[in-house]
Amino acid sequence: MATVIGPRRSAPADGAPADADELDLPELEDGGWMHHATEFAHTSFRAVARRLPHLVREAVALAWATNRRDTLAAIGLNLAAGVMTTLGLLATTGVLRELFAAGPTPDRVRAALPALGLAAAAVTAKGALTVTAGWAQARLLPQINYAVELRLFETTTAVELAAFDDAGFAEEMDRVRDRGMAEAASIVDHTVTLLTGVVGVLATAAAVTVIQPVLLPCLLLAAVPEAVTAVKMARRQYLAMLARITRRRRMWMLAHLMANRHTAAEVRAYQMRDFLLAEFRRMMTVETAALLRLARAQSTTRAVGMSVGGVAAFAVYAVLGGLLLTGVVALAAAATALLALQSARSSLGVAVYATNNLYEDALYYQDYQDFLDRARDRITAGRGRTAAGFETIELDRVTLRYPDTDTPAVDEVSLTVRRGEVVALVGENGSGKTTLAKLIAGLYRPTGGVIRWDDVDVAELDPAQTAAQVAVMTQDWWKFPFTAGQNIRIGRHDRPPGAAGPTVEDAARAAAAHDMIDGLPFGYDTLLDREFKNGHDLSGGQWQRLVAARGLYRDARLLICDEPSAALDARAEHALFQHLRRRPDRTVVLITHRLANVRHADQIFVMDHGRLVQQGNHDELMVADGPYRELFELQASGYLAQPADGAGGVARG
Repeated sequence: MATVIGPRRSAPADGAPADADELDLPELEDGGWMHHATEFAHTSFRAVARRLPHLVREAVALAWATNRRDTLAAIGLNLAAGVMTTLGLLATTGVLRELFAAGPTPDRVRAALPALGLAAAAVTAKGALTVTAGWAQARLLPQINYAVELRLFETTTAVELAAFDDAGFAEEMDRVRDRGMAEAASIVDHTVTLLTGVVGVLATAAAVTVIQPVLLPCLLLAAVPEAVTAVKMARRQYLAMLARITRRRRMWMLAHLMANRHTAAEVRAYQMRDFLLAEFRRMMTVETAALLRLARAQSTTRAVGMSVGGVAAFAVYAVLGGLLLTGVVALAAAATALLALQSARSSLGVAVYATNNLYEDALYYQDYQDFLDRARDRITAGRGRTAAGFETIELDRVTLRYPDTDTPAVDEVSLTVRRGEVVALVGENGSGKTTLAKLIAGLYRPTGGVIRWDDVDVAELDPAQTAAQVAVMTQDWWKFPFTAGQNIRIGRHDRPPGAAGPTVEDAARAAAAHDMIDGLPFGYDTLLDREFKNGHDLSGGQWQRLVAARGLYRDARLLICDEPSAALDARAEHALFQHLRRRPDRTVVLITHRLANVRHADQIFVMDHGRLVQQGNHDELMVADGPYRELFELQASGYLAQPADGAGGVARG
C-alpha cells in the first residue's frame, strides 16, 4: 500500500523509539479513545495497593451475581483451609517439641504421636477443602464467561448503526473482544487465588506470632520487592498492549485476507500474494521488535526484583538464626518457624502472582466496563409514542455527516413519501442515495433536520415499533451461514406460526428464488456455507434473490430496496419489480442505476453530492433539461439502433 509521510509520533509505551516503517502509516495513529486507558495505566504502587480492595470487591460482586453458591464455596472453603494450615503448624511445633525433649527415643516418639495425628488430620482436611474450593472456583469461570459475553453482544447489537462508522468505537470493541471480555473470569479466578494466598500468609503469620512475634514484620517486609516488581511488570505489559492494538488489528486483517476462502480467488487473480506478504512482513517486523523490547525490559525488572527479594529473604533467615543463637527461640520453635517461613513465602508468592495478574486483568476488564458504559450512550431509547403506521413520511432539511468528515453525505434534503407510493432515488455513485435511504429507514439519526411520520418526529416514536414496520434489501447483504429457509425466516424471525403474512415459500416465489432453492441438495434445509459439512454456496445472483425473499417475508409497510437487482438476471429482475408494484398499502423506496426500472415510479428524487437537485415523475423529469434526462438518455442510447460504419446495427452499451 502507498504510505504517507506524516508528523512523527511519540515514542511507544515501552520506552523504545518507534520503527521508521510504522511512522509512515497514518492509519496506525493512536486515537483519542485511548487517552483514558493510558492515563489509568500510569499508576503507582501505592495507588495499586489502594485500588486492590476495590478490585476484590468488584470481582466478588461479579462472581456473586453469577452464582452465589459457588462463590460462597470457593471463598469459604479456602478460609477453612487457612485455619487448617494454622492448626497444622501449631501441631508440628508440638511434634518437634516432644521429639527434641530429653529421654529415650521410644518415649519421645510415643509422646509426639497425639500431636502428629493432629498435624496429619489438619493436612488431610486442608487438602480436601482446597480440592473442593478449586472445584467451585472452576465451576464459576464458564458461567462468568457466558454472562460477560452475552452482556457485550446484547450491547453491540443494540447500539445505533452510526457507532460502527466510528473508527474509535470499532477499535475499542476489538480491544474488548480480544482481552477485556476474556479477563472478566480471570479477575474472579485471580481474586480467589489472591484470597487463598492471603489466607495462607495470615495462617502462617498467626503461627509465627505464637512462636515469635519479632519474625512477623520481617516476613512482611520480605514481600515488598516482589509486590513492587509485579506492579511494574503489569503496568508495562498493559501500556505495550495499548501501543500495539491498532497494528495487531491490521495484522489480523492481512492474515484474514491471505487465509480466507472468500478472498482466495481475487488474491490469485490479481497476483496479490507478494504484496500481501510484504505488508505482513513489514507489520510483523515492527511487532516483533516491540515484543523484543518488552521482553528485555520485563526481564531486567524481574532480575532486579528477584535480587532484592533474595537479599530480603536472607535478612529474615539471619534474624531467625540470631534469635536461635541468643536463646530467644527454642530449637523446636525455630524449626517450626523455618517451616512456617517457607510456607509463608510460598503463600506470598501465590498472593503476589495473583495480585500481578489481578491488577493487569483489571486494566483490561476496565476497558470492557468503560466500553459498555460508552456504548450505552449510543443505544436509542426504548420507549416512545406508539407507531401504528404512517400515511406520510416527511424529511425536513435533513442532514447527515459521518464521523471525522467535513462534507455531509446528505445535505439539507426535504421530501415527502406517501403510503402506497413507489419512490425512486437516482443519482451517480457517491451522490448520497444509500445514506438517504438509511435515514428514511431509521437506520441513521440525522445530525440536522427532522424526519416525521404523520407530523410526529421519529425521535419521539418507539424505535422498536418503528423498525418493525421497515424492511431493507441492502446492496451490502451478508451471507449468513444458516439454511436457505432460515436465511429467509430471519426477516421476521419472531412471527408466530399461523400469524398473518407470507410464508417462507411465498416470499421465495415472489423473489423468483423458490425453484433455485428447491434445486439445492436439501431444499430449504440446505446449509449455505461451504466451510461446514454438507454446506453449499450460491452465486451472487442467487444470494440476491434470497435477500429479496427475506425482505418480502418481513412484510413491512416501508420497503427500502437498495440496488435489489444488481446481480439478478433479466427474468428474475422483471419478476421482482412486478411484485414490488402489486401492494398499494406498501411504500417502496427504490435505489437503482437501471433507470428503465424507475419509469413507473410515482416520484423520482435525483441526488447529487448529497443534495436533492430534481424531483418529479419520469415524464416530468424527461421534459426538464437536467441530470435525470441526461442519465436516462445516456443509458438508453446503448439499446437504440445506431449506424455503424455506414451500415445499420445496434450499438453495444
